[in-house]
Amino acid sequence: MRKSFSLQGSPRPTSWFSASYTDSSDDETSPRDKQQKNSKGNGDFCIKNIKQADFGRREIEIAEQEMPALMALRKRAQGEKPLAGAKVVGCTHITAQTAVLMETLSALGAQCRWAACNIYSTQNEVAAALAEGGFSVFAWKGESEDDFWWCIDRCVNVEGWQPNMILDDGGDLTHWIYKKYPNMFKKIKGIVEESVTGVHRLYQLSKAGKLCVPAMNVNDSVTKQKFDNLYCCRESILDGLKRTTDVMFGGKQVVVCGYGEVGKGCCAALKAMGSIVYVTEIDPICALQACMDGFRLVKLNEVIRQVDIVITCTGNKNVVVREYLDRMKNGCIVCNMGHSNTEIDVASLRTPELTWERVRSQVDHVIWPDGKRIVLLAEGRLLNLSCSTVPTFVLSITATTQALALIELYNAPEGRYKQDVYLLPKKMDEYVASLHLPTFDAHLTELSDEQAKYLGLNKNGPFKPNYYRYENTSKTTSAPA
Repeated sequence: MRKSFSLQGSPRPTSWFSASYTDSSDDETSPRDKQQKNSKGNGDFCIKNIKQADFGRREIEIAEQEMPALMALRKRAQGEKPLAGAKVVGCTHITAQTAVLMETLSALGAQCRWAACNIYSTQNEVAAALAEGGFSVFAWKGESEDDFWWCIDRCVNVEGWQPNMILDDGGDLTHWIYKKYPNMFKKIKGIVEESVTGVHRLYQLSKAGKLCVPAMNVNDSVTKQKFDNLYCCRESILDGLKRTTDVMFGGKQVVVCGYGEVGKGCCAALKAMGSIVYVTEIDPICALQACMDGFRLVKLNEVIRQVDIVITCTGNKNVVVREYLDRMKNGCIVCNMGHSNTEIDVASLRTPELTWERVRSQVDHVIWPDGKRIVLLAEGRLLNLSCSTVPTFVLSITATTQALALIELYNAPEGRYKQDVYLLPKKMDEYVASLHLPTFDAHLTELSDEQAKYLGLNKNGPFKPNYYRYENTSKTTSAPA
């Protein structure tokens, strides 16, 4: 236990600070140049610092308290191992929540190798805890682009180990295997993908006839889209902006590019805090929803000179280009809530006439010759997981959906799924939701036989047809918790 201290007298020794896993005084040696082993002598990993494992274990234990469905899956799998023989290679954010998922997959019988899908989102202490626990993890916060692909390759290209399932977030792992090791798909049973960007890539492969194995589109499952994309972003957008910039939201003019589930969540939170919110959209249906929810629908060039904050949520590329960046007001905050770093044209800012100043971690001032500056967050990468945290309970819903998708694809009889992209069966969506209801002491009403017959439903579900949208207008009258 840390000793108490007085504010008077001599300052605290620097060694007190170095005990924290957030310590920035670690040597700058690349993890790739270090020889690391865990307490059991295993060195099949590459992380920042194995000595941070105890801190990471505490983070994971905290996350477990807010991930009831995964813990329930572990308990139910004590007798059976639905993923026995599965060799899962994963590329996701490596956080305490993902660690709970990985350890759940292991409890279900799977072997796992893992890399990070984002160069800034890895929690080093969690990666250390996983490595100490015997997982082959290749990730650290602040990877270079070369490090990023090297880590993915180390997960895939290993002697004596061949993956038979892929869990991806963004499609980079799938892309790498297609590019470098296409023969591996002969033994891979399926792909589970959870992001808009990665799903888009899968549909492109399918359309071109190049998808070699069945793929499960988790992003568009109800439990992912309506909870992770909407509720998670509704809370984490404020957290990410506040931690990085200490900005006051009341009265600020904000433009949110995209009014899908992520955009809906961001807009609801900002509106509740008193911001004046504009929305840009290409889809007339989403655009009409924005209007009905009380937001002004605009083109970006109409408001770019006056807004204080620009947030991208489209999953597209070049949404905020250099022309718009040049026209922004002094002090404008620019950030991205989509998965990939393609929405803001950051490359166009790396020119000799512009000066970059690092203000704090993941916060840069980009300064024009006339002295105007914008505040760029996470170099255009995903704001919430790069600069803050996200609500664990919502991630429990997504992680449980991922686990069930892996189980479904891995155990499916041959022929059930073709070389195409599928949605998670509705019954599984409902099962994921039901596993989370006890947390709220919630009690479902049960249909009587007469009612079930009247509605033409099975008493145990599924209760809605596949085309049902579970629409939520994201209206709110108070700030989210």
